[in-house]
Amino acid sequence: MKRILGLDLGTNSIGWALVEEAENKEENSSIVKLGVRVNPLTVDEQQNFEKGKSITTNADRTLKRSMRRNLQRYKLRRENLIEVLKENNIITDDSILYENGNRSTFETLRLRAKSVIEEISLSEFARVLLMINKKRGYKSSRKAKSTDEGQLIDGMEVAKLLYDNNWTPGEFAYQLLQQGKKYIPDFYRSDLHDEFDRIWNFQKQFYSDILTDELKEKLYGKNEKQTWAICQQPFNIVGIKRETKGEELKKENYLWRVNALTQKLDLEQLAIVISKINVNINGSSGYLGNISDRSKELFFNKQTVGQYLVSKLNEDPHYSLKNKVFYRQDYLDEFETIWEKQAQYHKELTNELKKEIRDIVIFYQRPLKSQKGLISVCELEGKLVEIIVDGKKKKKIIGPKVCPKSSPLFQEFKIWQILNNIQVSGKIIPNENTDLFGTETSYIKGKRFLNQEEKEILFEELNVKENLTKNEALKLLFKNASELDLNYRTIEGNRTSAALFKVYQTIIDMSGHGEYDFVKMPAKKSIEIIESVFSGLGYNTDILHFDAELQGVDFEKQSAYQLWHLLYSAEDDNSKIGNEKLVDKITELFGFEKEYAKILASIVFQPDYGSLSTKAIRKILPHLKDGLDYSVACEYAGCRHSKKSLTKEELENKVLKDHLELLPRNSLRNPVVEKILNQMINVVNSVIDAYGKPDEIRIELARELKKSAQERAEMVETINKSTAEHERYREILQKEFGIQNVSRNDIIRYKLYLELESNGFKTLYSNTYIPQEKLFSKEFDIEHIIPQAKLFDDSFSNKTLEARSVNIEKGNMTAYDYIREKYGEKYLEEYRNKIEKLYADKVLSKTKYTKLLTEEANIQSGFIERDLRDTQYIAKKAREILEEIVKFVVPTTGIVTDRLREDWGLVDVMKELNWDKYHKLGLTEYYEDRDGRKIGRIKDWSKRNDHRHHAMDALTIAFTKHSYIQYLNNLNARIQKGVDDYIDLDMVEFKDLDKKDRSAAVYAIERKELKRDDHGKLRFKSPMQDFRSEAKKHLENILISIKAKNKVVTKNINKAKNSVTTEIKTANGENKIVKGQVALTPRGQLHNETVYGKIKQYATKEEKVGGNFDCDKIMTVAVKRYRLALLKRLQEFNNDPKKAFTGKNSLDKNPVFVDEMHAEQVPLKVKLVSFEDQFTIRKPIAPDLKIEKVIDAGIRNILEERLKEYGGDAKKAFSNLDENPIYLNKEKGITIKRVKIKGVSNATALHDKHDHLGNLILDEDGNTQPTDFVSTSNNHHVAIYRKPSLDKNGQVKTDEDGNVIYELEENVVSFFEATSRVNMGLPIIDKEYKKEEGWQFLFTMKQNEYFVFPRYETIVDENGNEQQIKTFDPKDIDLMNPDNYALISKNLYRVQKFSVKDYYFRHHLETKVEDVGELRDVTWVRIRNAQNLSDIVKVRVNHIGQIVYVGEY
Repeated sequence: MKRILGLDLGTNSIGWALVEEAENKEENSSIVKLGVRVNPLTVDEQQNFEKGKSITTNADRTLKRSMRRNLQRYKLRRENLIEVLKENNIITDDSILYENGNRSTFETLRLRAKSVIEEISLSEFARVLLMINKKRGYKSSRKAKSTDEGQLIDGMEVAKLLYDNNWTPGEFAYQLLQQGKKYIPDFYRSDLHDEFDRIWNFQKQFYSDILTDELKEKLYGKNEKQTWAICQQPFNIVGIKRETKGEELKKENYLWRVNALTQKLDLEQLAIVISKINVNINGSSGYLGNISDRSKELFFNKQTVGQYLVSKLNEDPHYSLKNKVFYRQDYLDEFETIWEKQAQYHKELTNELKKEIRDIVIFYQRPLKSQKGLISVCELEGKLVEIIVDGKKKKKIIGPKVCPKSSPLFQEFKIWQILNNIQVSGKIIPNENTDLFGTETSYIKGKRFLNQEEKEILFEELNVKENLTKNEALKLLFKNASELDLNYRTIEGNRTSAALFKVYQTIIDMSGHGEYDFVKMPAKKSIEIIESVFSGLGYNTDILHFDAELQGVDFEKQSAYQLWHLLYSAEDDNSKIGNEKLVDKITELFGFEKEYAKILASIVFQPDYGSLSTKAIRKILPHLKDGLDYSVACEYAGCRHSKKSLTKEELENKVLKDHLELLPRNSLRNPVVEKILNQMINVVNSVIDAYGKPDEIRIELARELKKSAQERAEMVETINKSTAEHERYREILQKEFGIQNVSRNDIIRYKLYLELESNGFKTLYSNTYIPQEKLFSKEFDIEHIIPQAKLFDDSFSNKTLEARSVNIEKGNMTAYDYIREKYGEKYLEEYRNKIEKLYADKVLSKTKYTKLLTEEANIQSGFIERDLRDTQYIAKKAREILEEIVKFVVPTTGIVTDRLREDWGLVDVMKELNWDKYHKLGLTEYYEDRDGRKIGRIKDWSKRNDHRHHAMDALTIAFTKHSYIQYLNNLNARIQKGVDDYIDLDMVEFKDLDKKDRSAAVYAIERKELKRDDHGKLRFKSPMQDFRSEAKKHLENILISIKAKNKVVTKNINKAKNSVTTEIKTANGENKIVKGQVALTPRGQLHNETVYGKIKQYATKEEKVGGNFDCDKIMTVAVKRYRLALLKRLQEFNNDPKKAFTGKNSLDKNPVFVDEMHAEQVPLKVKLVSFEDQFTIRKPIAPDLKIEKVIDAGIRNILEERLKEYGGDAKKAFSNLDENPIYLNKEKGITIKRVKIKGVSNATALHDKHDHLGNLILDEDGNTQPTDFVSTSNNHHVAIYRKPSLDKNGQVKTDEDGNVIYELEENVVSFFEATSRVNMGLPIIDKEYKKEEGWQFLFTMKQNEYFVFPRYETIVDENGNEQQIKTFDPKDIDLMNPDNYALISKNLYRVQKFSVKDYYFRHHLETKVEDVGELRDVTWVRIRNAQNLSDIVKVRVNHIGQIVYVGEY
């Protein structure tokens, strides 16, 4: 008997099944246990993973942490600067270093501007230095530029030329083109804007009615297409035909720009001019472009940063200084200018002090920390060693680091790996016919790998290009390219060379040696051109030739490698744009002039790494070039490419672990993958602890786990598109065809019908017309193009519609073979032409086209094998982990599981298990299928609503023998033959057998493992007797295990603080001294990001006068005469409100009159007015702004008027406010861009209010004033207590026997509060809460914790009265006895969410979290009173669904 563990591994769940599999006829297979572990990912985690986003779950926290660090570093610099200034007697402890008093705003900024030209005091000078220290300017990082930021412009020389000669960029560019120059330099944005304005103003005198200020505002900053679209209507553009092309067209565009300054242009010419200027402006825009532009203004205006900002404020007092960033060098220049000026007046300002403040304090920039420690070790050359850290043994991988992907060596290695995997298919296999010279003259259809000559032809091209498309590659290799196909849509080339060749192309263009497009040219020709031009210019042409086979130092000394390494490893220098030293080095080593070296220096290569070291690649590459497969090449190089590639002897002697070790935190690239795999490890270890170690593990991964990030993104996009499309088809089928219960097959049938539209709705084989009314009749079938008996493929690409009679006649033939046999060669040719046309018209997909033209002899095997290739990281890692405890890990795939589930009768099991529950609620129905059979279904339900479907799949996987997969993978090899005894059906790899043995093995499996059902269809035999009923019994006993969110903080050792030692407890319970400080890291978000302010506002409400109307409450009554009358009544009863306003003195029985005449009485309900805290936040005005939440009534009115003005269209009213502002005061130019709105109703203060000196600001009573309010809406737990019940007089209630009557009460604790308790050393759960008042702690409820509920049923007694009786009481049974699990399962709920006096529970089997009214108290429960929690019992369920604890744990 073999013990098998089946695993169904998904992104947020793991189904598992432990079974005993019979190994001979004397043994009987059995099910040991089934289970499901749910690992809930956050919505963001799951969506990002499925969409292929690489962002980690902690990326946002990392960003915020970086911001905090930057703030800390600024504060540290500030402290150091103040200390240095004090030491050198520049300031004293009494010096005022801040703006103080009325009209002092921008005082320091004005001092900063003044200090450049005249004396200021030392204390004022200190304030200026502190201001410069606050913002030090932009320092370029050439390796971390974003395309969104634009580009830095280093064109001061060009700007000087424009300034000195009063040229526009267009005039200068036109002169360059006239001189035969090909390259146009970058221009500053301000120069381009100036050109735009000059042209606009000149042309406006001819088109004043068209060139309005409004149109000009619309055109600013638009791209070429947008500019053209905006101009089209006012300019009445019809689209003139341009006679010029290429270089002449470019020259003509610039000529028009020159002419536009002095003569009237045609409107269409003007539109082209404006659009081209806007293209230039967009190229120089963005964050970096703005920095360059501001720096240029400083140069021409001969200003410092301070002077520039003051001049802007003088022009416009409302000018915003926010985000006005300059180069770091501009700040350094300003520092030097100010220091030199003030040193003339103050002898204290020495050169030594200047160097200290400039280089050590303000402008000190520590080098970036080396990230080399994060680079992985080569997977082939690495060795696992044991090291001792802090007296503890740890395993570490040592060896050479992996190679950067941009390395020319890696790029070449990657290309050869791809080339050795490329297969060409079609008429490609040579026949025996040859001509007189022995050359093959005819070919048959087939598939083959490329030969060596073909690989070398492709390599020559790929080695200088970014990629080649399939068509480009085929045209390079074959004359009949249109008839052939490749297994790659795009073949990736040498990205590094492609980036360099793009620059070489630009250099040749700039130097006037011709215009070329190397992407479209043959590689050999490109290299010849570059070599010719570069040698003529005196450049080093060795950079064009990289030799991967050079040995020793010669490898690293070759020019091509040196150029790459220089560009890859160069760090920033202190120049304005950060690469002047790199430019100089390129000029020195390779001979390029400075202007060309700058272009080379701008290249930024891809920053990631491969998985092999340079050493390993150099060993393997020669064998790859010889055409060997990667695994074989590794063997020849003396490397083992896979841990799975063990010999039979090694497998037998392999030492297996008893348990799996958890993956260390952050040990994998993707935290979601790490989370999934660690949950798998926990489940496997728990199964081993409970039931012993399995002999074999069989595993299926969810399809999204087997795909790369890009494939996952494409899959999600396809699914979303298909879902919308299917919904549309469902509506059509319901309305036009009258099908009420549209099935998946109905949608497929309709899609296949639409596919035949181009063929006149005639079938592809027999040309039979399908009338729409007969589409869903029995006259037509969904037909498999290649029969499933030959190829296990049930995809849409293997289906078409055909007449039933034809389908029966076709039998197990392929479509192509059937037509040839039935209709002969003549009709076959017509059929081929028809399919070719449908494919050419894009009616048929490439896959379906291939299948329709496939003969049986050419059916490809390995359909399932291709799906099983565990090339993806998570699949490889899962298998690698599991192989540490068992010798055999057998992967299977979804299509095999689907087939076996159907054959073994498990398809409707989940529906049957849920039927009674939904039937009682009237949520089931029956419908007739097209054969007249009554089919029952549950409304709006699928098996995926029940977590147990994962366990059912795992059970199928557990009984999936390797031979089943082999059989389905090789159906087309099935022939009626015997099989030799030496073939082990479960162990053999069919691909290793010859054709004869493979066919025999397939037939042997068929005889042994399959049987025919009542309809003659081959089905896999059930793995055990009564398999279906046994499966149902085990599924009924499942308790779903779900990962609860209990942890509040994680203890980490902050090793940066290594001067501190801390005593910690080890896992063994021993005390140990370690270097560093223990830091408590919260395990979640403490509060929402938004920080609120607080104001007090009047709040009104109506309330019935009653026993709570004491003196304070009456004072809040809005109407004075009511207030006085109520106070008078209260005084009459000695200020006792219960006596004054309840019982016989309640207002409806004993009215309170306002006047002596009793003409008016106080109403039963009165309006109360009070102050209440309102938490506010400032929000930008945008279309989604809720105007009713705006605090200021005046601004609210302005916004409402604006909305009315635009007909209630918020998008038009509140968009593009820079061009169409909302004025608070139009005369003064004051606009409204942000408004204060109401936020949350409840918030917690983070800080107390301080002034700008850091001193506490106290209120009138001397109390601190809280500020910076946040919403702590994410609750950690609710604690339930038992407390004595009190009567109206506050006395403890007792029963007839004098026993205290208790009631339940709650205390909801937020995650923020829970974390605060841990930091203060208090227990998270306060069991002593209000103990002095008699409160007794009972239990807590946290998200995903489990509770067993009592069950009540309504019965009608003999008198016809309804009664509720308790049919299940969790306190009456042994909850830890597995025999009771089926009963417990029906009443087991998890905590879904909770807030104050509002608790939601979800049945443990349910996957959906929708609150469907009909299912309340069945699939979900809502409790709004703590008293109703008295009968529920808390339980703890472990990883494998066992109850291990009852009560609070």
